[in-house]
This record gives sequence, structure tokens and C-alpha cells, in this order.
Amino acid sequence: MTWDQMQALMWPATQETLEMVGVSTVCTVLLGLPLGVLLVLTSKGGALQNQPVNKVLGAVVNLARSLPFIILMIALISFTRWVSGSSLGWQAASVPLTVGAIPFFARLVETSVREVDRGLIEAVQAMGGSTWTLVRKTLVPEALPGIVASVTTTIIALIGYSAMAGTVGGGGLGDLAYRYGYLRFETAFMWIIVAEIALIVTIVQLAGDYAVRRLANRGSGGGRTRLLRPRATTTADEDLVAS
Repeated sequence: MTWDQMQALMWPATQETLEMVGVSTVCTVLLGLPLGVLLVLTSKGGALQNQPVNKVLGAVVNLARSLPFIILMIALISFTRWVSGSSLGWQAASVPLTVGAIPFFARLVETSVREVDRGLIEAVQAMGGSTWTLVRKTLVPEALPGIVASVTTTIIALIGYSAMAGTVGGGGLGDLAYRYGYLRFETAFMWIIVAEIALIVTIVQLAGDYAVRRLANRGSGGGRTRLLRPRATTTADEDLVAS
């Protein structure tokens, strides 16, 4: 296989992989972030402490995380067909990718949110802040560097899962590596695809690390909640005090 032939196949497959991972990431964050926060809020000592709910949520998350992805894909074929209209292609593969990534991401979010300073949480509650205020003004902003790092880890995991999905008709670079690199014995082509996947993972990791550093260095204390920050003294205030 010539390089021109490889390029003609690789670009559409790369686009499918990026679309598959992109859609799955957005859906995972939208559903996994509130689930992770809810696990913290309903735990012992949380703002919405509810042990039965917490245990049920934890059991569901643990069960979903324990399933191998290839088995999850097969088990969700009917659901995937109902959601996307097909069980083949990158659109269909996005469904089990999202379902498999949500509990993984939720646990990472839970870990990040638990690391928020307990004193900040108690201070917001003492000031009469509601649960929504606590989440929006303190828990998520304070845990944001960890959440971004969790998103980065999840994206990298989704890239690996997407390659696995390609072996069962999910499209993307995994499908290309399987059909041409493995079945047609184009070993060089397969290693080129492996190198491309490694490059994509490296770029995602570097971008995620950069974003985490920027967020962690933003302001003193890594972004303390505004409710507890002293108001900056303006020139007008100083003049008023002096008079």
C-alpha cells in the first residue's frame, strides 16, 4: 500500500475517531459531572446526606465500571440501535462509549470534589448558602483543576475505547487498523495508525496539563470561592476613609 493510499484512508478515519470521542466526551461530562457531585452531596456529612440513595448510586456506578467495554458494547446493541438508528458506525459507537465513560468520570469527579477544603464548605453553609450555591460557588470552582484533569483522563480512555469499538464496526482508526493492518497484513500501515493514536493522546495530555496548571495558578489559593474573598479596596474607598 502506497503512502497516498494510506492518506486517503486515514483522514476520514481520523475524523470519525475525533467525532466519536468528541460527542462521547460532551455527553459524559454533561451526565457524569452532576452524578459525581451528587455522590458527594448524598454521602455521610454531605449537604444532601442520604445513605440509601448514595449506596444505590455507588452500586450502579461500580457495576457499570466493572463491565469490560467489549461486553458492554454487545449488551447495549438494542439500546444503541434505538438511540442512533444503527449498531454500526461512529454514531452508534458513541452510545456505549458514553455509557461506559459516565461512571468512570463520575468517580474521578467525586474524588476531586471531596478534596475541597471542608472549612470553605462549612463557611458557605454558615452564611446561609443553599445547596445549589454551595455547588456553583464553591464545590465546582474549587475542584475545577481536578475536574479538568479528570476530563483529560477520560478523553484518553475514550480514545482507547474508540479503537476497540472499531474492531466491531464502530469505524474510526481502530476499524482501519483492524481491516487493513490486521486482516490484510499491512503491518506498516497498522503501526502508522498506532503512532497517530499515540500522537493524539499526547496532544490531549499536554493540552489538559496546560489547562490544569493555568487553573491551579489562577489567583491566590487556587481560586478560592468569591463568597469568602475580602472585597478589594478601591481608590474611592481609601479616599472616603481618609476624609
